[in-house]
Amino acid sequence: MRAWARAEWGPLYAAVRAALRTRGPLHAAPLTLGAVFLTALLQFAQNQPWGFRLVQSAGSVRAADPLWAALLRTPLSLFVPALDLPVWGALAQVLCVFGIAELCLGRRRTLLIAYVATLAGTLYARAGIALGPHAPLGLPASDAWVVDTGPSAAVVGLAVYLAVRHHAHVTAVAVPAAMVAEVLFKDNLAGKEHLAALLAVGTLCLAAPTRLQLPLGSRAGDGSGLPPIQS
Repeated sequence: MRAWARAEWGPLYAAVRAALRTRGPLHAAPLTLGAVFLTALLQFAQNQPWGFRLVQSAGSVRAADPLWAALLRTPLSLFVPALDLPVWGALAQVLCVFGIAELCLGRRRTLLIAYVATLAGTLYARAGIALGPHAPLGLPASDAWVVDTGPSAAVVGLAVYLAVRHHAHVTAVAVPAAMVAEVLFKDNLAGKEHLAALLAVGTLCLAAPTRLQLPLGSRAGDGSGLPPIQS
């Protein structure tokens, strides 16, 4: 079991350890700390009488919204947790997955992948509703009023990207399999948006297979500032 864990997560562990040694634990992941704080703040605000409408107007995305409004709200929607789920789950996901991604990929790439995953879910919802409930990938019209997934689409997208980039093959298969099981068990908008996010991130992985296989820090201009890691 230990040998399997080392083979599966050893390169990722090495990348995280190198980043912490290079930057120091207090300065390693400012983006992640900011994201956790923002998520907690938005959760607090949207549960207050004075803040619910403000958060909804600024960061909640629905397919019924005009496209221009949805695109403006999408960046903030990454950090608006679902009202019907415990916030500690969203905070733990953001802290863990965003933190590892920031250490291994850098801030800009982490934000880019998170945004691509979230945007894919947002655009899929519109396409699915346009197809209608009887199409294989379609959605009922009532889903137009359901709020998008929040941080979770970004989290699953980043998790798969990290797994592929650091050769954690079982994890790279297990996360999409869990999302498929989620849709089969509970066929809702959030589950299908997760699949759309994974498809978008998978396309990114396929579009740059050579870059994904390079050791961290081995190419110029990757923005990480870290030395090469031998895996």
